[in-house]
Amino acid sequence: MVLMNAKLRTSLAVAAAATMALAACGSPASSEAGGDAPTIVTSFYPLQWATERVVGESGAAVDVLTKPGAEAHGLELSPQQIASLGKADLVIYLEGLAPEVDAVIPGSGAKSVMNVADVITLAPSSDGHSHDEQGHEDHDHGDFDPHFWLDTERMGTVVTAIADELATSNPDQADTYRANAEATVKELNTLDEEYKTGLANCERREFITTHAAFQYLADRYDLEEIGISGVNPDAEPSPARIAAVHEEAELHGVTTIFFEALTSPAVAESIAGDLGLKTAVLDPLEGITQNSPGDDYPSVMRANLEALRSANDCS
Repeated sequence: MVLMNAKLRTSLAVAAAATMALAACGSPASSEAGGDAPTIVTSFYPLQWATERVVGESGAAVDVLTKPGAEAHGLELSPQQIASLGKADLVIYLEGLAPEVDAVIPGSGAKSVMNVADVITLAPSSDGHSHDEQGHEDHDHGDFDPHFWLDTERMGTVVTAIADELATSNPDQADTYRANAEATVKELNTLDEEYKTGLANCERREFITTHAAFQYLADRYDLEEIGISGVNPDAEPSPARIAAVHEEAELHGVTTIFFEALTSPAVAESIAGDLGLKTAVLDPLEGITQNSPGDDYPSVMRANLEALRSANDCS
């Protein structure tokens, strides 16, 4: 149903965007106005951050479809946003995250498109519980978990791939792109070491979160994510799933139920209240708002590390 609605909205928006594009014929595209500097459209925040780090001060314009405060999984595009894709030199997105973006890109008229799922290996979409236990289905995201950016190694691979893509299309800036990418990968490697050290000695390895977005992070640092809902943060857990989470929390001595800044904390607060536990934010980094525990990718990742260390009594 979600996908059908997305297709319907997309069809209407594409028609409106085409009208806008015809009306704009003869006016210069933004990339032309900026000379050789490319115009890049990214689908959501982690790709925006990675691209901005790669282009640095080179003059490239980087835009993002998922605006601050919006939820990337259920993104609905305006006609203006669809029209912007046709003017872009490069569109960077992750297939499987936002159905409406997946639907509109083939007919967008973008000069070049980069699907980052082509340069990394995505993990199967699972948090260790069956669909019946979860009380939801993850079909919106296919068979794979899209939240790769919470693994710093995969994020580094994407940063390097973006630099290579831009270097091919704009060779005059190739050295700049690759140098910026190398510096960013080093920063990501530093974050990785902080996580390895910070989560090496903990009283427990399990953590409970309303949005099962942290599989990559858990796998990398030998943790176990227990998701109340699945990779779709708006999914409602069944009573059976909530009862199972109660059992898991008591079994593992969990102290904290995590929720994310962009969605309601009601489910987390209800379960925590039943069990006398705390609640805290664990941010899946799909967007940055004033409620985020940091103002960019590295600072939110570090805030997540401290949240996990506190909840799991790490020394």
